[in-house]
Amino acid sequence: MPRLTDSNHPLPFPILIGDIGGTNARFSLLVDVYAEPREFPIVQTADYATIDEAIQAGVLDRTSVQPRSAVLAIAGPIQGDEIPLTNCDWVVRPKAMLTGLGLEEVLVVNDFEAQALAIATIADEHREAIGASEEMTLASKVVLGPGTGLGVAGLIHAQHTWIPVPGEGGHVDVGPRTARDQAIFPHLEPIEGRISAEQLLCGRGMVNIYHAICLADGKTPKYTSPAEVSTAGLSGTDPDCVETLSLFATYLGRVAGDMALVFMARGGVYLAGGISQKILPALRRPEFRAAFEDKAPHSALMRSIPTFVVTHPLAALAGLAAYARTPSRFGLGTEGRRWRKG
Repeated sequence: MPRLTDSNHPLPFPILIGDIGGTNARFSLLVDVYAEPREFPIVQTADYATIDEAIQAGVLDRTSVQPRSAVLAIAGPIQGDEIPLTNCDWVVRPKAMLTGLGLEEVLVVNDFEAQALAIATIADEHREAIGASEEMTLASKVVLGPGTGLGVAGLIHAQHTWIPVPGEGGHVDVGPRTARDQAIFPHLEPIEGRISAEQLLCGRGMVNIYHAICLADGKTPKYTSPAEVSTAGLSGTDPDCVETLSLFATYLGRVAGDMALVFMARGGVYLAGGISQKILPALRRPEFRAAFEDKAPHSALMRSIPTFVVTHPLAALAGLAAYARTPSRFGLGTEGRRWRKG
């Protein structure tokens, strides 16, 4: 019978690695500790009824290598033997995977734990610095990811080990600071009476800011999707969209600075995900870094903390692969999240 184990021994190779989001699922296969992961085409979650079907069609039917174990990062809380995803209909059932997919072990982690694992050893070529600051390589770090929602995780270095700290930092309260904020905030769409960071700093949040700007100025919004708003803002063709990106960068800088203070992230704050990469030109402008540093009485401290945009196209998979190769380097808790056939 499959049983749950909190053991932190290495997963048996070959290892199936998966990053499962609300829209897309990305997979790779790590044959051994020395090999580069073999990547597979991105899977649309809507195309398959279950994650098991997606793995079978997207990976197992495309290779002769049978994985012995799997480590999966998912966007959703991990509790019990049935793990629903937050933004799609899939339910991860590790015990069923052990038998149905012929696996010996399955480890499930939070998607931003995987992002935190990635920034532990990210190469310079896969990140772009925003502003100039001196990095303390082995100091604590933070990763934020505006996407479907706003993911946040810390990465603590202690006892020669990187320890990812997942949480729900994307749901902290945010409030107005400037006169322009005071004009815009009454038009933002709240959740149960509050404005959280995620209501501003994700795809729908960008649209939320844009609509609030238009309503504050007595205009009728023209755009309804994040892609439309960001494209018009980056091209400079619509002044309301230009202001939207400016405020998005400002609010992201404020929240990123708050998280840097929470974790004392002298090792840097990293912005992950597709939105951060797409709006990189807006993040290079002064607003993001100015808002990040504006944390009196600790502005001098904030000026010393570096900030980066992660440009690696498959950062989460890279982080999981790093863990799979050498789990002893990471203090990743597996209790209640690792299933083993036995």
